[in-house]
Amino acid sequence: MAWRSLLGVVLILALGWVLSERRRAVSPRTVGAGLALMGLLALFVFVLPVGRGLFLFLNSLVEDLLEAALRGPRFLFGPLAEPPGAEGSLGFILATQALPTVVFFASLMGGLYWLGLMPALVRLFARVFSALMRSSGAESLCAASNIFVGVESATTIRPYLGGMTRSELCTVLTAGMATIASSVLGLYVLILRDAFPTIAGHLISASVLSAPAAVVMAKLLVPETQEPLTMGRLPREETARASSLIEALTEGAMAGLRLLAGIVALLLAYLGLLALLDMLLAAGGRPLGLELSLTGLLSWLMYPLALAMGVPSGDALEVARLLGMRVVATEVPAYQALAGLMREGLIGARAGFIAAYALCGFSHVASLAVFSGGFSALAPQRAGDIARVAPRALLAANLACLLTGAVAGVFYSEQALLFGP
Repeated sequence: MAWRSLLGVVLILALGWVLSERRRAVSPRTVGAGLALMGLLALFVFVLPVGRGLFLFLNSLVEDLLEAALRGPRFLFGPLAEPPGAEGSLGFILATQALPTVVFFASLMGGLYWLGLMPALVRLFARVFSALMRSSGAESLCAASNIFVGVESATTIRPYLGGMTRSELCTVLTAGMATIASSVLGLYVLILRDAFPTIAGHLISASVLSAPAAVVMAKLLVPETQEPLTMGRLPREETARASSLIEALTEGAMAGLRLLAGIVALLLAYLGLLALLDMLLAAGGRPLGLELSLTGLLSWLMYPLALAMGVPSGDALEVARLLGMRVVATEVPAYQALAGLMREGLIGARAGFIAAYALCGFSHVASLAVFSGGFSALAPQRAGDIARVAPRALLAANLACLLTGAVAGVFYSEQALLFGP
């Protein structure tokens, strides 16, 4: 199956080129270097013993952090916060078990940023992206930030947003929607860990792989035709620094609480609106003898792409349904559905592995509004440009996630699945 995933990498890149604004302006160096970087990262993660050992360690670290993160919910919600399998558990409850971890991880990240650990990692990744893929310093810094944070990554390049080219704007929007923030990592791990024990390490590697994938797909769909202001140099990160570690932890927790409220609001609104739209489609299809739904229609659109990633044909329709669900209903219900499919043995390990990587991103309609609105608020003079390039960024983000899934499929093995020796 690895050969089909490898062919899928080529097909996804070709699709991005076909949909490009200006095909002749596409930089072969950017695409080739980005793809080579993904390959090297995947080789390190899935093949080299030191890489597998590192991500197995990170998986265990996240598991330990989750155990600490559950102390607060257990205090507040009692038995409702006990995960499945624990004594007194009432089963999996998203609102009282998984969602509260967002606040804990946001606070933790606030502390790590104040201590200088996260900024150092961000600048390291940014230097690699800028040097290898010839992306500008500002977009490289923002793309690297998105490995660890969400829409707040825009604040790291606030002074440069007003002077960015259309291609740079597309890149920073794509990077935001093609990756996940570390603050929601615990949420996805709690959803999937029973069905996929090493999911924490894989979600970390997926987010790392998706950053260069985002740059590649953004530069394919909206190639650079101008000279960026920060080309060849890495700008200084523009983030407000708290006066103390306690203040940083508190500010992180408050930001996590706002993020938690946003996730809850989006789930309540979008799942309800999706159900309403499905009712209307079902009513329209009934006279024709058709069972129509938005997720079902998107499933057929995603089906050939699921096959291209290397998903076995027997599982491809289910994975395509998850990809379609992510586009309209966010990745949270998609990951919940994936956990159920894996737990019940309805899809194989290879399909679940590729799906976990391909779903690891904020590339859905709700994020389009969140990221374009957030960037427009920081650079109101560019609101029109941001609005025009945002749909292409959403498309690029989805293709980037599919590219990450295909690369993961190339390196799939039982060792890669378990990070084993």
